[in-house]
Amino acid sequence: MPSAAARWRPSSAPCSTASPTPSSTASCSARKASTVRVELVWSPAAGDVQQRWLDVEEGATIESALRGCAGFSPPPGELRVGIWGRLRPLDTQLRERDRIEVYRPLTVDPKEARRQRHAKRGERIVSRHRPKAGSG
Repeated sequence: MPSAAARWRPSSAPCSTASPTPSSTASCSARKASTVRVELVWSPAAGDVQQRWLDVEEGATIESALRGCAGFSPPPGELRVGIWGRLRPLDTQLRERDRIEVYRPLTVDPKEARRQRHAKRGERIVSRHRPKAGSG
């Protein structure tokens, strides 16, 4: 089985013209060799996820990529971003096929949300990993 790095290595042709998808359009064949392609994902509101592919200069930072995306508006409050699920500072340099994720602040404390769901259902919430006491 090939390693994760081998699976994500770009093919000899930078784009596929046989099956055009958002990541393989005709515009990417005109890309310069000094740019890297990154994905930007954010959620401006609950249930609304936005995704854009960006071509940024090699050596660009997360901050410069966010400023260069026309449709992106930062959420109110402190801006928290990560690459592939790990928090990163805004001055982090980007690499080919990085996935920049912008995180919204929590609107409800997770413990409080669980209490509210419990009160609404009126029964004990049982995890599949921890059965009720006395059963078995």
